[in-house]
Amino acid sequence: MKKKKRKKKIERAKKKIATKKTAHQSTFKANVFKSNNEVKVKIKKIIKQPTEKKIFNLKDYVVYPKHGVGKILSVEKAKIGEIDMTFYKVFIEKDKLTLSIPINQQSHLRPISSINQINKAINILKNKPKIKRTMWSRRAQEYEQKINSGKLYQLAEVVKDLNKKTDVIAEQSYSERQLFEKAYERLKSEFEVILGEKAKIKMDKALRRDENVIETTE
Repeated sequence: MKKKKRKKKIERAKKKIATKKTAHQSTFKANVFKSNNEVKVKIKKIIKQPTEKKIFNLKDYVVYPKHGVGKILSVEKAKIGEIDMTFYKVFIEKDKLTLSIPINQQSHLRPISSINQINKAINILKNKPKIKRTMWSRRAQEYEQKINSGKLYQLAEVVKDLNKKTDVIAEQSYSERQLFEKAYERLKSEFEVILGEKAKIKMDKALRRDENVIETTE
């Protein structure tokens, strides 16, 4: 009897070990199966810049605030990092500089002014300059901001306020003259697109600079 009981115990123990092994194997297989399912192939997607409709065309004249008048030479595509971009190639004649402006940043550009806007700017030039009593450093900062705003009328105001009706250097400080010349040339470049060779003549007439030239030459 005792021998039979021992045999039964041994058989039970063997069965337990066998069931544990099969359970372990099945769990291992299941884990392996899961891990295989979890491995996913990553497909690289090319990121594109936000789509925006072109508002400018080839050979259009535009104004970029920090540089002034430019001409669109081409519309090109390039991949920067993982992003596909479309941009304008804008040539700034005065600085001999070519800028790349992404189409999704074309809001920084503005079309060239119309003849009516040019005439309004000429009327601004005819007005008397505003004389401010604030420190020159503060005024210079305000003028610089207006010049780089890219806005035609603000540019005309700077030219009008800094105009001394003379080309004699002694009449202006160095920094004052620099700001005047920067604003004057930038305004003239936009006038030239609409008025051609008459741009400088009309500007100087409005500023009464031509009168002074006639007086000094006589």
